[in-house]
Amino acid sequence: MIGTPLKQGATKILLLGSGELGKEVVIEAQRFGIEVVAVDRYANAPAMQVAHRSHVIDMLDREALSRVIKEEQPDFIVPEIEAINTAYLLELERAGFHIIPTARAANLTMNREGIRRLAAEELSLPTAHYLFATSLEEFRKGVAEVGLPCVVKPIMSSSGKGQSTVRSQEDIDKAWDYARAGARGTGDKVIIEAFIPFDYEITLLTVRHAGGTSYCPPIGHVQEGGDYQESWQPMPMTEAALQEAQRQSKVVTDALGGRGIFGVEFFIKGDTVYFSEVSPRPHDTGMVTMVSQNLSEFELHVRAILGLPVPEIELLSPAASHVVLATGKAEKVAFIGVAEALQVPGSKVRLFGKPDTRPGRRMAVALVTAETTDEAREMAERAAGAITVVPR
Repeated sequence: MIGTPLKQGATKILLLGSGELGKEVVIEAQRFGIEVVAVDRYANAPAMQVAHRSHVIDMLDREALSRVIKEEQPDFIVPEIEAINTAYLLELERAGFHIIPTARAANLTMNREGIRRLAAEELSLPTAHYLFATSLEEFRKGVAEVGLPCVVKPIMSSSGKGQSTVRSQEDIDKAWDYARAGARGTGDKVIIEAFIPFDYEITLLTVRHAGGTSYCPPIGHVQEGGDYQESWQPMPMTEAALQEAQRQSKVVTDALGGRGIFGVEFFIKGDTVYFSEVSPRPHDTGMVTMVSQNLSEFELHVRAILGLPVPEIELLSPAASHVVLATGKAEKVAFIGVAEALQVPGSKVRLFGKPDTRPGRRMAVALVTAETTDEAREMAERAAGAITVVPR
């Protein structure tokens, strides 16, 4: 039963985090007549611009979260970012609130230590060798044990913040400082991972829904500093590697439980598959599904949340996405070159509507369909390159 928005008996989603991915979730939820309340730490975030109501709070603040949840009494609480007081979500779930996919999933995945220990130590999934460090001295010892090159990340961060690759002794102290500066929330540890000489990396969007578990075709992607720059679908894989990625994805998502979409990341070397990370929500690399599939990752997420059927997921066309980044800091911004971007055949553009910017902030994405993924990637890069973010 789905109610009517803004009426007694409405079916209500409280979205915790209101970025560009949350904006698409709101739009899909409203297509099913869901009342949506968007929450974030700053006003006029992208999802707030399309939600029925919004609240500006620090989502790590238990009292602030409690106040909003008591006021709104949502049917579903849907985390969209990591920087949330997930310990409080565990309490809310025990009190009867429905956390998507589960409070445990949100709690484990917001912290790289929790999800890595689950995957490697409890589920025995193959991962890069790793260690954790809480001090510079411990960090130096950890790097020496893991060996160079290695990848360093804060245990709590998003969009690649604080992530770097240590290739020489001169990089060690800088990587420690960078990881600490890029951490979010209360995480005071960093993870040191052995560098895997992978052939490519993928996101396998995995949907747990009322009818079982479904997989989207694999998405290839390129990251710089841990932040995605472009993605494409489908990513060619051997059948053995694809089946192993699906097996590992089901193992980890079954362990996390609940309903919704999961972005599961893997490194692939030949037929060998290494688990990397999992996000229990739509994934930034999955924005390509807005043009590539019959059901985007956002519609799949909403259908799963509501317990609605998820039919066969079909690839409609090879496609690619490419981000548009800001180069400077500005309180008011504008975009030039959108018309030129849309002259690229098969292109679409999504301007996120973020109210201000800083260097490297993701402000828009170009989406392109083509005959092949190589063509789509080239044209998506061309479309994104036509757009410039400028102060207004």
